[in-house]
Amino acid sequence: MAASLLTRALGVIELLVQHARGLPLQTIADELSMPKSGAHRLLAELSEHGYVVQAPDTGLYLLTTRLSSLGMRHLASCGVIDVAQPGLDQLAQFCGELVRLAVVDGDRLVYIAKAQGALSGLRYDPESGGEATLYCTSTAFAWLSTFSDDEAIRLIAAQGEIRAEEHGPNCPRGFAEVLPYLEFARQHGYGKAINCWLPGMSAIAANVTDPASGRVVGVLSIGGPSVRLTETVIDQYVPHLLSTAAELSVISPLSDYLRSLSVRRLNRR
Repeated sequence: MAASLLTRALGVIELLVQHARGLPLQTIADELSMPKSGAHRLLAELSEHGYVVQAPDTGLYLLTTRLSSLGMRHLASCGVIDVAQPGLDQLAQFCGELVRLAVVDGDRLVYIAKAQGALSGLRYDPESGGEATLYCTSTAFAWLSTFSDDEAIRLIAAQGEIRAEEHGPNCPRGFAEVLPYLEFARQHGYGKAINCWLPGMSAIAANVTDPASGRVVGVLSIGGPSVRLTETVIDQYVPHLLSTAAELSVISPLSDYLRSLSVRRLNRR
């Protein structure tokens, strides 16, 4: 059955998100299994609506800022950042590391807000909007620990294959190696990843839950270089991480967006 026009248009956008420098027409057509002529018509329509532009010097197709602008306007209007940012700022100032909040969006964890506490020296400071990798991040371990092992594996598999070679030396190389991280999170109330996502990086994360349903709506994390974020330091930061996550859980109903995420997740199961 042929993909709908909407499905193909979203496929183009999601593909170009991964290639900020742009892609040629033939590559886009090949990646999406479309005829070149069909891809050209679709890109022309996306260009007409302001979502795609073709670079005049290279002929490559790139996303414009229209989509990101809409996303930022959405986050600003839904109130989630207004609710969360003070808590993130306070925690980042205390620990001197990067603090991030990811929200549960269906079967994904998307980072939407952050506060940088490291003012000098080594800094880990990725942009918001990225999706947490489910097999090797503390954020994912905290969230997945609330599911059965079978459901956690299903969620990981749905995101794509495990690419341990692209991450740190402690990155799990299969589903079985992920499970001990989830069990740790269940027993201790927070997820931990050392040299998993990146070499020399450590992170801990705790869930933010909707107080009415008890379902996870977000995950709060602290991340930084392992030379600073040692096991001893992690032990010192855990109570503050858990306390801030609990505070966000209490005030999360102030944001319609977080509340709707919890309801949507409930309806999906």
